[in-house]
Amino acid sequence: MTDSDSPPSEASRERLLAHRCRNDHLTYPGHTVCPTCGGDQVETVDLTDRTATVVTWTESVATPSGVRAPNTLAIVEFTFDGNSVTVLGQTTAGVAIGDTVQPVYVDELRDPTASLRAKDSQSWSGYRFEPVE
Repeated sequence: MTDSDSPPSEASRERLLAHRCRNDHLTYPGHTVCPTCGGDQVETVDLTDRTATVVTWTESVATPSGVRAPNTLAIVEFTFDGNSVTVLGQTTAGVAIGDTVQPVYVDELRDPTASLRAKDSQSWSGYRFEPVE
């Protein structure tokens, strides 16, 4: 494994953060105000080390340039302190409704050399969801 292949350090890795308002509504991605009640978002909830349940999924075989094909996407639901939040993301493998998954950090969700934009103009890293065995 070369330095460029090694995983990012815990400090440099982005966190998968949901946002919570004063009324305990969770949202992902975060918004200035809660889309449910209009209240201010007052804290973040780290979902990075939690598991979620697959609500639904789809597989795209006609993907944009630089995106793997086939590309499986899932909507997953995290539960935190009796509240839930859904997140859309790629998966690392095939999934089924009801499967338990965990977020896995990846440096490149798509090939940055296949984009029309300059590589440094946007973030290519993020999370995929991996089935928990």
